[in-house]
Amino acid sequence: MDVMKTLFLNPPSYDDFDGGAGSRYQATREVWSFWYPTWLAYPAGMIPGARLLDAPPHNYTVEMTVNEAKNYDLVVIHTSTPSLRMDARTAEAIKAANPDAIIAMVGGHPTARPDETLKLSPAIDIAARKEFDYSMLEVAQGRDWSTIGGISYQKNGALHHNPDRAALTDEELDKLPFVTEVYEKNLDYLKYNSPYCQYPYVSMYTGRGCPARCTFCLWPQVTQGHRYRVRSPENVYEEVAAMKSKFPKMKELFFDDDTFTADPARARKIAQLLKPLGITWSTNSRANVDYETLKIMKDGGLRLFVVGYESGNAQILKNIKKGVGIDRARRFTKDCHELGILIHGTFILGLPGETKDTIEESIRFAREMDCETIQVSLASPYPGTELFDYVTRNGFLAVDPLLDESGYQKCTITYPGLTNDEIYGAVERFYRSFYFRPKYIFKSVKKMMTSMEETRRMLNEGRQFLSTMRQRRHQTAQQASA
Repeated sequence: MDVMKTLFLNPPSYDDFDGGAGSRYQATREVWSFWYPTWLAYPAGMIPGARLLDAPPHNYTVEMTVNEAKNYDLVVIHTSTPSLRMDARTAEAIKAANPDAIIAMVGGHPTARPDETLKLSPAIDIAARKEFDYSMLEVAQGRDWSTIGGISYQKNGALHHNPDRAALTDEELDKLPFVTEVYEKNLDYLKYNSPYCQYPYVSMYTGRGCPARCTFCLWPQVTQGHRYRVRSPENVYEEVAAMKSKFPKMKELFFDDDTFTADPARARKIAQLLKPLGITWSTNSRANVDYETLKIMKDGGLRLFVVGYESGNAQILKNIKKGVGIDRARRFTKDCHELGILIHGTFILGLPGETKDTIEESIRFAREMDCETIQVSLASPYPGTELFDYVTRNGFLAVDPLLDESGYQKCTITYPGLTNDEIYGAVERFYRSFYFRPKYIFKSVKKMMTSMEETRRMLNEGRQFLSTMRQRRHQTAQQASA
């Protein structure tokens, strides 16, 4: 069957915007980092002759992107809530250069608000909802849009919404192409970096969805669902086993599943299969994994977990339906330290129930956990999430994320007794309290003494971090004087 000439595009965005097709959190990056556009890579591998263009890490300007995209019949653009307006302008520029091009928008925002996405510009023909792999394949095959599940579209000034399509099953996930083959063909893996992975790294998924019910998390609530659907361990092994030849300088593999450890038995099986390969790998985890599973994963090459602690306050954890309490997180962290598993701990300021006191409580808890590195994010109420409903229902939304085109680094939530500016300002205080401790400084110096490469990396990231903090203070001062 003939197919349309198709381009999957992660479009140019704001300077230092960390909200591309693979980012789990849309904000301004603090150190150099780019995530792989994995969601776009899957359908790109399914459509013969399709190309994946990841503009930001490959330094494509809007003009360069349009010059490339105008040569395609179908352009699939990944967008997000804070980048939607800018991405719509890119779509308009592509449509102006090639009026016959079909342009589809994919991602969380088109799923949560397809009407709004389509109405934003007549250049946007389709808003694909949830998992869009087969929807985009069927569009490329030239099928009648009215028969394609999971899409909304506009024709002749009218909007149409087709029924959702079923989420892919475990068996169907095993049949998808290997995204690493698409990476090899379309991307320069040396242009990707994660601040908590060894450079250069490569990331991939072994499953979709997350059983956790965290009220702030976009993907499970909007695009992927709460059932963890997984590839077989053997299928994962097959893809990983071929990666060394594809990416010869790769130092680490990252499994970017929302919660790789949600199925402990499967996590153990994958670790045991990977062990003979000698590959160093890391992944996301909740702070509730048993000791024996941790030990088997460590033996199988696990180096680091990304763990969402979110808050050090027990009531806030209940408010957001975290499902993992403070004491369980302490025991998990202790086990990881004992086994030599590193942790990149993530925290969020501005969640429901946040006060000046709970912020200090989280800062103390982070210091107690003594992770290798941390990330402190601002609570971001994405449309389609319980958090968004909560803050809008109670009048706590201080800034409409759709009206802010700075890269979504402003705090959009305010509470009685705690302003959005106070939450924003607490981020730097949190970082400084954690990283400027004598214990942490001593540990960092000791680590740098073991490797010149590690010394260069840490010094470079330290300079980037301090520069970002200066920019934040400058932005705050400008807003105050405006």
